[in-house]
Amino acid sequence: MTHAPDMADYIIAPDPMSPRLTRAVVGTDQFGNATEISVVEERPLTIYLNSREIVTAMTIGDYPEYLALGFLLNQGMITAADDVMGVDYDEELEVVVVRTAIETNHEEKLKKKTRTSGCAVGTVFGDMMDGLQGVMLPKLQVRSSDLYALAHKINRTPSLYLEAGAIHGTVLCQADKPLIYMEDVGRHNAVDKIAGWMFQARESGDNKIMYTTGRLTSEMVIKCAAMGIPVLASRSGFTAWGVEIAQQVGLTLIGRMRGQRFVCLSGEDRLVRDVDPASIPEEGRKHGRKGGGRG
Repeated sequence: MTHAPDMADYIIAPDPMSPRLTRAVVGTDQFGNATEISVVEERPLTIYLNSREIVTAMTIGDYPEYLALGFLLNQGMITAADDVMGVDYDEELEVVVVRTAIETNHEEKLKKKTRTSGCAVGTVFGDMMDGLQGVMLPKLQVRSSDLYALAHKINRTPSLYLEAGAIHGTVLCQADKPLIYMEDVGRHNAVDKIAGWMFQARESGDNKIMYTTGRLTSEMVIKCAAMGIPVLASRSGFTAWGVEIAQQVGLTLIGRMRGQRFVCLSGEDRLVRDVDPASIPEEGRKHGRKGGGRG
């Protein structure tokens, strides 16, 4: 019997029933029969830093203020030390304006770019690696029992993925508790929303774990390190550069987490194997997913 997760752990959880995030579309199946499925909405969101237009991101449209703040933070355009005077969202214009007390040095040297919803985002402002110089993350120990518990809870949490598919999820966790669960058509958007929440909540990443459904690429590792989070785990696999950067900054990197199995390619010395994998049930191929696969 599958038990529902304890939703009390979550500060923010997905809202798969929100009518703004999906729509019903009628098509035909392999037999030619009419069928109706939920598909994820995709909207442009233009982010301004003070008076300068920075980027247009394709997003599902929830938590636009967190997305804007997190994107600017993770690209190094603003820092935790900056005095953010306001974050203003205009739903009709689909625009977020982030205002700082002192104009940063990024506005004039950036040109407008469009960030697509695909997995290969391709839009990176400046050299993100510059922000990692001298970074060494805290040596947080992570227990395998916590990883298994997180995967079990997160994979059974009601979500847009289970409702409609074509979506990525990223979850900020502490020990075995999932705290902030964000979804979006691009995995980087989901990470940026968490970064924005952490900035506004003044939440430290020192004792946190980031769990994501997406691949462990260089940009995912860089963003996690920039957020001060020492552990990054995923259902998916790795890229070589992502692994190299994780080793460089001391980030514990764990991928291919499915059922009893996972692989650790960085930070093995901080992984405490405190449970017999044979005691963990194998994961079913689906957890009630109704729609298409992940994007």
